[in-house]
Amino acid sequence: MIRQHRNGLDFVQFESLAKSPVHQGIFGRKGGVSPAPWDSLNLGGLSGDTRENIIENRKRIFSCFDLPVESIFDVWQVHGNKVICTTETRPLDQDHDKADAIFTDKPGITLFMRFADCVPLFFFDPTHQAIGIAHAGRMGTLNRIAADCVTAMKDNYGTRPEDILAGIGPSIGPDHYEIKEDVASDAEVCFSNLDGILRQETDGRIYLNLWEANRRILAEAGVLKIETTGICTACHTSDWFSHRAENGKTGRFGALLALNGTWK
Repeated sequence: MIRQHRNGLDFVQFESLAKSPVHQGIFGRKGGVSPAPWDSLNLGGLSGDTRENIIENRKRIFSCFDLPVESIFDVWQVHGNKVICTTETRPLDQDHDKADAIFTDKPGITLFMRFADCVPLFFFDPTHQAIGIAHAGRMGTLNRIAADCVTAMKDNYGTRPEDILAGIGPSIGPDHYEIKEDVASDAEVCFSNLDGILRQETDGRIYLNLWEANRRILAEAGVLKIETTGICTACHTSDWFSHRAENGKTGRFGALLALNGTWK
């Protein structure tokens, strides 16, 4: 993981992608214009913050890479498994499609998603020059959206799983993500071996490790190169938005991924 500071914004990058022909960044919560409780680089449109603040914050993120906001492709994230492979940007006046994973192989399209405890998953196929971001919360993770992403890359771009460079970004960590027994039961269905994925304390509390769960799913799908930032959003609310740690009164941080070059 590489920490960056540019144009007044803090963001992290995957070291495994540092020499790849991509623009990449997962941005913390500082350097924007939103007031509390969304202070300050909030990108969440349903948080209660104003549209004007969110638009300005989005412009600041894109400016870090000299990318036009008009290059954006984003979706309405719904904790599902739908994967969209796009060859076009989303016009700024057009409604969002509903999905939780977005991919492209076209330079000039900037993939963009929003998070506040859920796991940002990054994908890059250097052979076929295809990229993607997925939003993997509890539901997405245990419904194996990471594996669906690998399948989509194979079907749409001819990707070999062993060529994929994958990244697991900042999210709620294994020491803070307490779950109920129904979620633990879902995990038992998802995995044959729960070592490192579920932890039960002597007081009966159960914790889910979203990082290891997604890493395991990616590995089972054939991905060999997986980098994890290891940043817990609930531990570091001064730097990251956390829905759980801030009792839902918070914003959303942004993740951006684009191929270098201009779409023709």
